[in-house]
Amino acid sequence: MNLWWAIGCVALISFAFKAAGPAVLGDRELPAAARGVIALLAPVLLAGLLVVDVAGPRWTELDATLLLGLAAVVAARWLRAPLLLAIVAGTAVTALARLLAG
Repeated sequence: MNLWWAIGCVALISFAFKAAGPAVLGDRELPAAARGVIALLAPVLLAGLLVVDVAGPRWTELDATLLLGLAAVVAARWLRAPLLLAIVAGTAVTALARLLAG
């Protein structure tokens, strides 16, 4: 039952944060610096999650197959492939590497 209380509290807090912005700012726009920080939040969070997933907790379980997949995504994006195609390529390379590694 405690889990459901936690989920409910997080949902309410999230709703409150999302509602507070328009309520406080009204028709005013955010300053440029604030817009820049908000725009970078998602990529930074994704990078942090990737680092933890690849390196493992306490940086002890480095997964080489994931590194190969990430390298494939970077290479595909560098070659100007669409994002979805790059993700599919990274997934395929990771799966193939894990298949070959046994």
